[in-house]
Amino acid sequence: MDIVNRLKEEDQLRFMSITQLKELLTQSEKVHSFFSFAEKLITEMKKEERFGNAKAYQTVLNSIKEFTGNRDLYFEELNYDFLMKYQTGFLSREKKNGKKEYHINSKNKITKKNSLNGLSVYMRTIWAIFNQAIKSGIVDKKLYPFDKYTIKNEPTRKRALEMDDIRKILLINLSEDDKLFHTRNYFMASYLMCGMSFIDMAFLTVEDLKNGRVSYRRKKTSKLYDFIISEQLKQILEYYLKGKSKADFVFPIIKQNKLEKQYKDIADARKKYNVRLKLLAEKCGIASHLTAYVSRHSFATQAVLQNLPLQAVSQMLGHSSLATTQIYLKSLPNNVMDEYMKKMQIK
Repeated sequence: MDIVNRLKEEDQLRFMSITQLKELLTQSEKVHSFFSFAEKLITEMKKEERFGNAKAYQTVLNSIKEFTGNRDLYFEELNYDFLMKYQTGFLSREKKNGKKEYHINSKNKITKKNSLNGLSVYMRTIWAIFNQAIKSGIVDKKLYPFDKYTIKNEPTRKRALEMDDIRKILLINLSEDDKLFHTRNYFMASYLMCGMSFIDMAFLTVEDLKNGRVSYRRKKTSKLYDFIISEQLKQILEYYLKGKSKADFVFPIIKQNKLEKQYKDIADARKKYNVRLKLLAEKCGIASHLTAYVSRHSFATQAVLQNLPLQAVSQMLGHSSLATTQIYLKSLPNNVMDEYMKKMQIK
């Protein structure tokens, strides 16, 4: 009756079917468990073939289970005090073998502390799970802890490359049997395809290349991309298109047929890609830290430096708002900012 009365007070009861109400009442004790509800969401994501999201949620869930010693955690316990203790524990623990997962009892060699931005990613996942529990009617809004707790970020180091460095990567002479051959091609293909993400490159098919254009839907947002194939991009793509049919993937990243296993292929390939990008940077004499995200940030920054309107850059990146684009551009090179400052001199 407490649950029924609460649903009535919140004007949710009249929108629920008898079946939904029955399921809520009969499983009320189980779904009050944060772990049980999160695992239910992960199962639903896998059914919907959202394996990337499912893996991200599972990583956070494993982290909290490790923090609580696998003791069940209820939404009532996941309050401001718990979040602060978890924050302290997360930031005081250290990464194992450079991985981002939270390790509370690790005996392995320590390489680097967890970051505030890493914590932010985890907290946003907890926030999302809590909000979905409230929308589902199994958690009272009064228990919501994020009215008091603030998810914090710290500025990240500049990711975008100077044009001279991008040119070095494009022009470096690598033979086909060089282990950095595909690494260079993937980086440049990403840059020349409006900063295409690694997962979208992995799923790109021959059929997505038509009439001198690339046309595909981004996995993260389902937004349609459609842009011309430049001459430089054409040269890279031609190497990978030899002897392939329309249904084939363009790049040799995915090896398996089952979708869930394809996501694993991509995750494994991305790890290797990031390792080899560091080697590529060394070989090209580039001091900047190269990762799979750098090509996207570099494209955004260089587009602005070429005086492309922010609206056009935002559309190229597939952002739904200019605010998202501005996040990519918050650290333009100092020499550019210096020139802007000179223009502001009073004459």
